Amino acid sequence: MTAGGHANFMTDFVTKAEFSQLETRVDLLEREVDGEKLVTRHVLEQTRRNGDDLAAIKTRLDRVEGKVDGLEQKVDGLGVKVDGLTKSLPTIVGEVMREVLRERGGRG
Repeated sequence: MTAGGHANFMTDFVTKAEFSQLETRVDLLEREVDGEKLVTRHVLEQTRRNGDDLAAIKTRLDRVEGKVDGLEQKVDGLGVKVDGLTKSLPTIVGEVMREVLRERGGRG
């Protein structure tokens, strides 16, 4: 009994061996929890790094897409020029041939 007349719970219901066994189990659980905390911190740090890496990759991809769009416009413009040249080439060749023939004294 304690000074106040109450029974001491630990000494009345738990033997020293049982208490020691419980203390060992609690210590083990505390170490496991600490280990889980470390793993969780590591996972969170890796997640943050992955997010940063993905943001950097997205930024670079956006720049590449802009460059590809610019190239697409240039290629389209070249296509229009080639189409125009293809259509006008027979006329150009015909005019040059007529001029050459005139200069040589031929018909024209």
